[in-house]
Amino acid sequence: MGKFILIMFLCSGVPGNDCRIMPTPVIEFETYHECAIYGYEFSSQLLKDFSSDFVDQYEAYTAFDCKENQII
Repeated sequence: MGKFILIMFLCSGVPGNDCRIMPTPVIEFETYHECAIYGYEFSSQLLKDFSSDFVDQYEAYTAFDCKENQII
């Protein structure tokens, strides 16, 4: 089993705005569990760090995926 790669997106509920890939301090994890927990924790902190005006105006939210890295 390979390591897991975190792919984080910052999205907007406003029509016409696309989700954008968001860099994270850590991108590679030994297990899916570690990746998923980090993804949720990073998402929560990110939204807390944004101003409430920004989140409200853009209806900002995050999405992420943990993909197994198949490269050996």
